[in-house]
Amino acid sequence: MPKSYLEKEPAVQRAILNQYHPCKQVKTRLESLAATGHPTDKIELRIIGATWSCYPKRYQAWFIGQCFRAANGLDPVSANLPRPSLDTLLTAQKRNEQAKSRIIGITIETRPDYITLDEIKQLRKLGITRVELGAQSIYDDVLKLNKRGHGIKQTIQATGLLKDAGFKVSYQIMPNLPGSTLKKDKEMFKELFSNPAFMPDALKIYPLALVKQAPLYKWYKQGKYRPYSQKQLTKLLVEIKKYIPRWCRVERIIRDIPSTNIMAGGAKKTNLREIVQKQMAADGQKCQCIRCREVGADYNTKEKLYLFREDYPASGAREVFLSFENKTRTRLYAILRLRLPRPDLGSRGSSRPDSRGRGGLLAVLKNAALIRELHTYGPATPLGQKGPSQHRGLGKKLIQEAERITRQTGFPKIAVISGIGAKPYYRKLNYRLKDTYMLKNLQ
Repeated sequence: MPKSYLEKEPAVQRAILNQYHPCKQVKTRLESLAATGHPTDKIELRIIGATWSCYPKRYQAWFIGQCFRAANGLDPVSANLPRPSLDTLLTAQKRNEQAKSRIIGITIETRPDYITLDEIKQLRKLGITRVELGAQSIYDDVLKLNKRGHGIKQTIQATGLLKDAGFKVSYQIMPNLPGSTLKKDKEMFKELFSNPAFMPDALKIYPLALVKQAPLYKWYKQGKYRPYSQKQLTKLLVEIKKYIPRWCRVERIIRDIPSTNIMAGGAKKTNLREIVQKQMAADGQKCQCIRCREVGADYNTKEKLYLFREDYPASGAREVFLSFENKTRTRLYAILRLRLPRPDLGSRGSSRPDSRGRGGLLAVLKNAALIRELHTYGPATPLGQKGPSQHRGLGKKLIQEAERITRQTGFPKIAVISGIGAKPYYRKLNYRLKDTYMLKNLQ
């Protein structure tokens, strides 16, 4: 647990309750979800705890193996026993493909400067599909003042490496850091979605929360630092929301820290998202991000859906964002992210893979287009059943469109960075496992 995590945070409380044992934590979480009526057959697992990449490789294999063990319905194994190798983990992963609770995606968080080609290979062996980068800021002077230990160059490099390997990329961004200003923070979010070097798929906005344990508290007491007021922070977040494109998901706009631990500033308001939404509504505005538009329990089976496509450059390639939405694009039903790893960003259908095999970060991905994400929204439906949204073919239609675009642009194959528990789904669509990716030859 990093120093930035506090004992009273909900996730930490759950960890303490289970003596930090990964299998016990996952098992307890599954039981509590089931008790409140949530289906638990499809799981997106998020492992928090700062820089995952700095932990020993054997510990990583043991930790994730224990998570799979819980999902497979098995009891915990003592942390004092010899930790398994990747071969043992592979057995647990294979079992999970047919388990009662299938892990369809795993997210870890790490620092940008830890992302290398070797690290990417390790992440894929573990079954990781999404990475949250602790970017915090895109200004070197701010990063240096706050002793982050990396610069913006590392964030840009990590983003490109991860996307070229098919990962979904989320940024953790922190407004109100020492050295920044309201104007500078506003410009930062504009650049995140106008500069192709960034373009994160998702954002976690964590306005700086001033706590006593942090060295910054001394600056505050000495008058060297002042956090934004609630009014300033609300206004900033309303402005930020204007720049979020339809293909990005704003997962959070505040850390889950009890307000009693926060000494001053607008971050004391734990319902900040609600406050921002009300202000935007009062201003006649509405956020266009995925989270603000995705359908939930109000899924309308009679609503006519339309297929939308949006292309944009990102990290030296072309991203194609496909979605099923209503006509006014206010309700989002399903999405797919397709990456065409080629620097030529001309008109649709014009780019061709070059002789160097652009996109061949890993040998298996040479000359392949990449499906980085497929997600259907609405009420969760257990496997084998039909619900109003899921298991009704929206995902399959998006895949078919992605394959059509891939053929049109001249790529001979398409690869999916599939979660372990989602592999059977892709096998039904004639995808086959190769080097941790689900692959389909389109020739």
